[in-house]
Amino acid sequence: MKRVVIITVGKTHSGKTTFARSLEQQLKNSLVVDQDNHAEFINTYYKTLLPKQGPNTLKYAISKLIMDYAIENTDYHLIICNSNRSRKGRMSLLEKLFDQNKFIRILVHFDIPDDVLHARVTQSKRNTNIFRSASTFDEVLTRQQAETLKEDVTDPVEGEADHLFVIKDNEEANSVIQRIVDIATD
Repeated sequence: MKRVVIITVGKTHSGKTTFARSLEQQLKNSLVVDQDNHAEFINTYYKTLLPKQGPNTLKYAISKLIMDYAIENTDYHLIICNSNRSRKGRMSLLEKLFDQNKFIRILVHFDIPDDVLHARVTQSKRNTNIFRSASTFDEVLTRQQAETLKEDVTDPVEGEADHLFVIKDNEEANSVIQRIVDIATD
């Protein structure tokens, strides 16, 4: 039986982590791999190793190590929880780590309106210890909104994975979770 990998896509405060944790509770034998946890770990214990500029290659290396270990040493369904807004990055994950012959590959795109996200970041009480180059979630959202103008930062489209679900309102999350559980148990 194929395992399922679910990859979340969306801006900060769109509901990716809440969705991933809810899915983990309902999808038997599943594991959430959340890059925010890796960032917090690095910022707490290894801040001096962080790259001064460019991508956070240390965070990506830790995330890849954990995913590789889970793929090779467990039979868990995997829920990859981070923004994954770059098409190139998503395709790299899917092609290099999650073989189509071994995994049913699912993208869940959180397409929540920016005004809703702005209201959420303004009221956020989340820990900012995950940041390397920002000091607030509002700053992160502003950067993500600007990145939308870049060529490689694109919404997922049909055909990138075996299944694509788009959540435009977090009220839709439970029905998407149920559909994923159904896919995994078929």
